[in-house]
Amino acid sequence: MDFSFLAKYWKYYLVGAKNTVILAALAVAAGTLLGTALAVGRISRRRAPRLLASAYVEFIRGTPVLVQLFVVYYGLQRLGFRFPDWPFLGRLIGVNVPDFLAGALTLGINSAAYVCEIFRAGIQAVDRGQMEAARALGMGYGPALRRVVLPQAVRNILPALGNEFVTVIKESSIVSVIGIADLMYKTDAIRGMTFRPFEPLLVAAAVYFMMTYPLSKALARIETRLRSGAY
Repeated sequence: MDFSFLAKYWKYYLVGAKNTVILAALAVAAGTLLGTALAVGRISRRRAPRLLASAYVEFIRGTPVLVQLFVVYYGLQRLGFRFPDWPFLGRLIGVNVPDFLAGALTLGINSAAYVCEIFRAGIQAVDRGQMEAARALGMGYGPALRRVVLPQAVRNILPALGNEFVTVIKESSIVSVIGIADLMYKTDAIRGMTFRPFEPLLVAAAVYFMMTYPLSKALARIETRLRSGAY
Protein backbone atom coordinates (compact mmCIF):
# COMPACT_ATOMS: atom_id res chain seq x y z
CA MET A 1 0.00 0.00 0.00
CA ASP A 2 1.59 3.23 -1.19
CA PHE A 3 -0.21 6.55 -0.76
CA SER A 4 2.71 8.78 -1.70
CA PHE A 5 0.73 10.00 -4.73
CA LEU A 6 -1.41 12.11 -2.38
CA ALA A 7 1.39 14.66 -2.02
CA LYS A 8 0.99 15.48 -5.72
CA TYR A 9 -2.67 14.79 -6.41
CA TRP A 10 -4.53 15.77 -3.24
CA LYS A 11 -6.00 18.82 -4.97
CA TYR A 12 -7.76 16.50 -7.42
CA TYR A 13 -9.74 15.03 -4.53
CA LEU A 14 -10.52 18.50 -3.18
CA VAL A 15 -11.88 19.74 -6.51
CA GLY A 16 -13.80 16.52 -7.07
CA ALA A 17 -15.39 16.69 -3.61
CA LYS A 18 -16.40 20.33 -4.17
CA ASN A 19 -18.03 19.51 -7.50
CA THR A 20 -19.78 16.50 -5.98
CA VAL A 21 -21.34 18.63 -3.23
CA ILE A 22 -22.44 21.31 -5.72
CA LEU A 23 -23.93 18.65 -7.99
CA ALA A 24 -25.78 17.00 -5.12
CA ALA A 25 -27.11 20.34 -3.84
CA LEU A 26 -28.46 21.27 -7.28
CA ALA A 27 -29.99 17.82 -7.69
CA VAL A 28 -31.73 17.90 -4.31
CA ALA A 29 -33.02 21.44 -4.95
CA ALA A 30 -34.48 20.36 -8.31
CA GLY A 31 -35.76 17.12 -6.80
CA THR A 32 -37.43 18.96 -3.92
CA LEU A 33 -39.30 21.34 -6.23
CA LEU A 34 -40.46 18.57 -8.55
CA GLY A 35 -41.06 16.12 -5.72
CA THR A 36 -43.31 18.60 -3.89
CA ALA A 37 -45.46 19.02 -6.99
CA LEU A 38 -45.60 15.24 -7.44
CA ALA A 39 -46.57 14.72 -3.80
CA VAL A 40 -49.48 17.15 -4.18
CA GLY A 41 -50.50 15.20 -7.27
CA ARG A 42 -50.25 11.89 -5.42
CA ILE A 43 -52.70 13.02 -2.73
CA SER A 44 -54.94 14.93 -5.12
CA ARG A 45 -58.63 14.11 -5.22
CA ARG A 46 -58.52 14.25 -9.00
CA ARG A 47 -57.76 11.04 -10.82
CA ALA A 48 -55.52 12.43 -13.60
CA PRO A 49 -52.88 14.14 -11.40
CA ARG A 50 -52.85 11.14 -9.08
CA LEU A 51 -52.27 8.68 -11.92
CA LEU A 52 -49.59 10.84 -13.59
CA ALA A 53 -47.67 11.33 -10.34
CA SER A 54 -47.92 7.63 -9.49
CA ALA A 55 -46.74 6.62 -12.96
CA TYR A 56 -43.75 8.97 -12.71
CA VAL A 57 -42.72 7.66 -9.29
CA GLU A 58 -43.07 4.01 -10.26
CA PHE A 59 -41.20 4.44 -13.56
CA ILE A 60 -38.28 6.40 -12.07
CA ARG A 61 -37.93 4.07 -9.09
CA GLY A 62 -38.14 1.06 -11.38
CA THR A 63 -35.36 2.03 -13.81
CA PRO A 64 -31.58 2.35 -13.19
CA VAL A 65 -30.21 5.84 -12.69
CA LEU A 66 -27.50 5.07 -15.26
CA VAL A 67 -30.15 4.54 -17.94
CA GLN A 68 -31.86 7.76 -16.88
CA LEU A 69 -28.56 9.61 -17.15
CA PHE A 70 -27.96 8.42 -20.71
CA VAL A 71 -31.58 9.18 -21.70
CA VAL A 72 -31.30 12.75 -20.46
CA TYR A 73 -27.75 13.33 -21.70
CA TYR A 74 -28.20 11.91 -25.20
CA GLY A 75 -31.95 12.36 -25.50
CA LEU A 76 -31.84 16.14 -25.02
CA GLN A 77 -29.06 16.39 -27.57
CA ARG A 78 -31.11 14.31 -30.01
CA LEU A 79 -34.02 16.71 -29.54
CA GLY A 80 -31.74 19.67 -30.21
CA PHE A 81 -31.83 21.04 -26.66
CA ARG A 82 -28.67 22.68 -25.38
CA PHE A 83 -27.97 23.66 -21.81
CA PRO A 84 -26.52 27.18 -21.48
CA ASP A 85 -22.75 27.37 -21.21
CA TRP A 86 -21.99 30.03 -18.60
CA PRO A 87 -18.22 30.72 -18.74
CA PHE A 88 -18.09 32.21 -15.23
CA LEU A 89 -19.68 29.08 -13.75
CA GLY A 90 -17.34 26.86 -15.75
CA ARG A 91 -14.32 28.72 -14.37
CA LEU A 92 -15.73 28.55 -10.84
CA ILE A 93 -16.27 24.80 -10.71
CA GLY A 94 -13.84 23.79 -13.45
CA VAL A 95 -16.26 21.61 -15.44
CA ASN A 96 -18.18 21.62 -18.69
CA VAL A 97 -21.34 23.42 -17.61
CA PRO A 98 -23.86 21.82 -20.06
CA ASP A 99 -22.73 18.32 -19.07
CA PHE A 100 -22.76 19.32 -15.41
CA LEU A 101 -26.34 20.61 -15.67
CA ALA A 102 -27.40 17.45 -17.51
CA GLY A 103 -26.02 15.38 -14.64
CA ALA A 104 -27.71 17.58 -12.03
CA LEU A 105 -31.02 17.37 -13.91
CA THR A 106 -30.83 13.58 -14.10
CA LEU A 107 -30.11 13.24 -10.40
CA GLY A 108 -32.87 15.75 -9.66
CA ILE A 109 -35.37 13.79 -11.76
CA ASN A 110 -34.36 10.61 -9.96
CA SER A 111 -34.41 12.24 -6.53
CA ALA A 112 -37.87 13.75 -7.15
CA ALA A 113 -39.46 10.30 -7.13
CA TYR A 114 -38.12 9.63 -3.64
CA VAL A 115 -38.72 13.17 -2.38
CA CYS A 116 -42.31 12.80 -3.54
CA GLU A 117 -42.79 9.82 -1.25
CA ILE A 118 -41.08 11.68 1.59
CA PHE A 119 -43.46 14.63 1.24
CA ARG A 120 -46.49 12.41 0.76
CA ALA A 121 -45.71 10.43 3.91
CA GLY A 122 -45.02 13.64 5.85
CA ILE A 123 -48.29 15.22 4.75
CA GLN A 124 -50.33 12.11 5.48
CA ALA A 125 -48.74 11.86 8.93
CA VAL A 126 -50.43 15.13 9.90
CA ASP A 127 -53.71 14.51 11.68
CA ARG A 128 -56.66 14.71 9.27
CA GLY A 129 -58.45 16.88 11.76
CA GLN A 130 -56.09 19.73 10.88
CA MET A 131 -57.34 19.79 7.30
CA GLU A 132 -60.95 19.39 8.40
CA ALA A 133 -60.61 22.27 10.86
CA ALA A 134 -59.09 24.51 8.19
CA ARG A 135 -61.86 23.65 5.75
CA ALA A 136 -64.47 24.30 8.45
CA LEU A 137 -63.04 27.82 8.80
CA GLY A 138 -63.72 28.42 5.12
CA MET A 139 -60.29 27.76 3.64
CA GLY A 140 -60.03 26.05 0.27
CA TYR A 141 -58.17 22.76 -0.12
CA GLY A 142 -55.07 24.38 -1.63
CA PRO A 143 -54.67 27.17 0.95
CA ALA A 144 -55.37 24.73 3.79
CA LEU A 145 -52.71 22.36 2.49
CA ARG A 146 -50.19 25.17 2.03
CA ARG A 147 -50.83 27.14 5.22
CA VAL A 148 -51.90 24.49 7.74
CA VAL A 149 -50.78 21.00 6.74
CA LEU A 150 -47.39 21.59 5.06
CA PRO A 151 -45.89 23.65 7.93
CA GLN A 152 -46.72 20.82 10.32
CA ALA A 153 -45.41 18.21 7.91
CA VAL A 154 -41.97 19.87 7.82
CA ARG A 155 -41.05 18.22 11.11
CA ASN A 156 -41.57 14.81 9.52
CA ILE A 157 -39.99 15.77 6.19
CA LEU A 158 -36.72 17.50 7.10
CA PRO A 159 -34.77 14.49 8.49
CA ALA A 160 -35.72 12.27 5.55
CA LEU A 161 -34.95 15.08 3.10
CA GLY A 162 -31.50 15.42 4.63
CA ASN A 163 -30.96 11.68 4.25
CA GLU A 164 -31.88 12.04 0.59
CA PHE A 165 -29.09 14.60 0.23
CA VAL A 166 -26.63 12.08 1.68
CA THR A 167 -27.92 9.45 -0.75
CA VAL A 168 -27.53 11.78 -3.74
CA ILE A 169 -23.93 12.55 -2.74
CA LYS A 170 -23.14 8.84 -2.97
CA GLU A 171 -25.17 8.22 -6.13
CA SER A 172 -23.60 11.23 -7.89
CA SER A 173 -20.55 9.10 -8.69
CA ILE A 174 -22.52 7.76 -11.66
CA VAL A 175 -22.13 11.06 -13.56
CA SER A 176 -18.42 10.38 -14.04
CA VAL A 177 -19.37 8.19 -17.02
CA ILE A 178 -20.34 11.30 -19.04
CA GLY A 179 -17.14 13.16 -18.14
CA ILE A 180 -18.30 15.33 -15.25
CA ALA A 181 -15.34 16.11 -13.02
CA ASP A 182 -16.83 14.89 -9.76
CA LEU A 183 -14.92 12.99 -7.10
CA MET A 184 -15.11 9.65 -8.91
CA TYR A 185 -13.98 11.16 -12.22
CA LYS A 186 -10.96 12.76 -10.53
CA THR A 187 -10.19 9.46 -8.83
CA ASP A 188 -10.18 7.64 -12.16
CA ALA A 189 -7.84 10.34 -13.53
CA ILE A 190 -5.43 9.74 -10.64
CA ARG A 191 -5.56 5.99 -11.20
CA GLY A 192 -4.62 6.51 -14.83
CA MET A 193 -1.75 8.87 -14.07
CA THR A 194 -0.27 6.85 -11.21
CA PHE A 195 -0.97 3.35 -12.58
CA ARG A 196 -2.32 2.44 -9.15
CA PRO A 197 -5.80 0.87 -9.44
CA PHE A 198 -6.49 0.33 -5.73
CA GLU A 199 -5.09 3.02 -3.43
CA PRO A 200 -6.81 6.01 -5.13
CA LEU A 201 -10.14 4.24 -4.69
CA LEU A 202 -9.52 3.82 -0.96
CA VAL A 203 -8.82 7.54 -0.67
CA ALA A 204 -12.00 8.33 -2.63
CA ALA A 205 -14.00 6.10 -0.29
CA ALA A 206 -12.53 7.95 2.69
CA VAL A 207 -13.43 11.32 1.15
CA TYR A 208 -17.01 10.20 0.49
CA PHE A 209 -17.22 9.00 4.09
CA MET A 210 -15.88 12.32 5.39
CA MET A 211 -18.60 14.12 3.44
CA THR A 212 -21.52 11.90 4.41
CA TYR A 213 -20.78 10.81 7.99
CA PRO A 214 -20.77 14.28 9.64
CA LEU A 215 -23.90 15.17 7.70
CA SER A 216 -25.62 11.96 8.79
CA LYS A 217 -24.76 12.62 12.44
CA ALA A 218 -25.98 16.21 12.18
CA LEU A 219 -29.25 15.02 10.68
CA ALA A 220 -29.67 12.44 13.44
CA ARG A 221 -29.17 15.19 16.01
CA ILE A 222 -31.72 17.45 14.30
CA GLU A 223 -34.21 14.58 14.12
CA THR A 224 -33.81 13.91 17.84
CA ARG A 225 -34.41 17.57 18.66
CA LEU A 226 -37.44 17.74 16.37
CA ARG A 227 -38.98 14.70 18.05
CA SER A 228 -38.35 16.19 21.48
CA GLY A 229 -39.99 19.45 20.46
CA ALA A 230 -36.82 21.52 20.79
CA TYR A 231 -37.61 23.30 17.52
